[in-house]
Amino acid sequence: MQYNALQCFSISLRRFMSKLRIGLGYDLHPFERGKQLTLGGVKIPFHKGLEGHSDGDCLTHSIIDALLGASGNGDIGHIFGVNRPEYKDIMSILLLEKAYALIKNKYKIINIDSILTCEEPKLSGYIALMKNNLSGALNIKDAQINIKSTTAKKMGDIGKVKAIAAQAIVLLSLR
Repeated sequence: MQYNALQCFSISLRRFMSKLRIGLGYDLHPFERGKQLTLGGVKIPFHKGLEGHSDGDCLTHSIIDALLGASGNGDIGHIFGVNRPEYKDIMSILLLEKAYALIKNKYKIINIDSILTCEEPKLSGYIALMKNNLSGALNIKDAQINIKSTTAKKMGDIGKVKAIAAQAIVLLSLR
């Protein structure tokens, strides 16, 4: 059987697409006085941090969930749950390295897109540092990670500076 150019392209595209996996992660943490605010592995000066079993880094947690979801490995609570005392107060960037170690032999990260939602503090001055930390932990280029920030327009717990939320989407390819 002979194929025309469009049929060959279609077959190649289907083979390529069958190797891709998409994962979505979401995390929300309330603020807690007496804790350091950490997002994307960056310590950010603020009068309160995020509650959590680990350091509460909701950006990193959302990326971990997206990676685990895309690779079919459950979620952050399943692997690093609060019932695991060895992860109490751990830096989330270390959890990200552990999560990536679970999948890196089978999957390659194509890109990560994420968004932080908080009223305060303003995060734009820290995004480049976050990208650098996250790309280092995942052994990928900064250009493969995008981080955005927005506010909740003073609505809900986020808008009342009671919490921060993060979402991430990850595109993986089978190696």
